[in-house]
Amino acid sequence: MPSHAAKKSAARSSSLALFARNFFKSPAMLGSLVPSSSFLVNDMMSQVDWERARVLVEYGPGVGTFTREILRRMRPDAVLVAIELNTDFVGYLRDHVRDPRFRVVYGSAARVRGILAERNLASADYIISGLPYRNMTDSLRREILDESRLALSAEGSMLLFQYTRTLLPYLESSFGSVKLNFQFFNILPALIFHCTP
Repeated sequence: MPSHAAKKSAARSSSLALFARNFFKSPAMLGSLVPSSSFLVNDMMSQVDWERARVLVEYGPGVGTFTREILRRMRPDAVLVAIELNTDFVGYLRDHVRDPRFRVVYGSAARVRGILAERNLASADYIISGLPYRNMTDSLRREILDESRLALSAEGSMLLFQYTRTLLPYLESSFGSVKLNFQFFNILPALIFHCTP
């Protein structure tokens, strides 16, 4: 009978293999060959007020690198809606992330308000995004950011990371406040943006 550590290691290997396979199939959808580092995940998570966060949305959860950490920190009465366009990742998350607070949705982040409304959720306290905006068309990038701002509660925040500053002017035109931080210990050094309406 395999030990808990052996099972965990096998699950991690399987998620990395799935991530890499999807990167080579469609690199523009992922933006990086490997999932985010624990340094980047912790930096992003440290910017969330977990006591206040009742409705969280994650764009592009992939194999659940951020998802699992969000669920670990979330209140028992909070909900996490993960929006993913890759059917392999949707299937993987449905099979491997077992938490009654978690909803994985096949769809586009550009539909975030509709997705929340369909689940009787008025607005999001936090949107956490790892989408590769640099690889999107200009109109899709603007649509996702505008919809995200409208989907946030008045006190809400959007947290996202990127590998270039390409997105900064778009964020500044969509949000009232944009703060920028850096995480150098990721596989690719990452920029973290904290945006509020």
